[in-house]
Amino acid sequence: MKSIRILGIDPGYAIVGFGIVDYDGRKFTPVEYGAVLTEAHTPFPQRLKDIHTDIEFIFDKYQPHCMAIEKLFFTTNQKTGIDVAQSRGVTVLSAAKRNIPVSEYTPLQVKSAVVGYGKAEKQQVMEMTKNLLGLADIPRPDDAADALAIAICHGHTIRWTDLR
Repeated sequence: MKSIRILGIDPGYAIVGFGIVDYDGRKFTPVEYGAVLTEAHTPFPQRLKDIHTDIEFIFDKYQPHCMAIEKLFFTTNQKTGIDVAQSRGVTVLSAAKRNIPVSEYTPLQVKSAVVGYGKAEKQQVMEMTKNLLGLADIPRPDDAADALAIAICHGHTIRWTDLR
């Protein structure tokens, strides 16, 4: 069975978590993970440009077959949500430019796919992500661990017939 490369994204504008895994239908193999960081007092358009530049580099270097990203939901701070949505759009654009399919998952879907329980605590998700990837430690920063969990969720969700 062939392997696919999944890029998971935990969107944000101060920190964009990313995690790249290869998945062969049985086993996840970590490729790379980390975070795209922007400085707090940088003008917002420049932050978006910096995110775009770094995400473009990740796409070019790691050549993922697909991208999975956390679906946005607005809580109390709508301005923050709108800013995250803009950052998310820059990331999705990078995938679209390459005709890479993008899938969206809610936090409930990610927790269910990784832990088996939609109301799992964050620490449980991070620990299970570490175990599924055979890592010695929980990935840091938390945003990178979240992005890896999103990639794992996608691996558990995809239909292999769509990849042939």
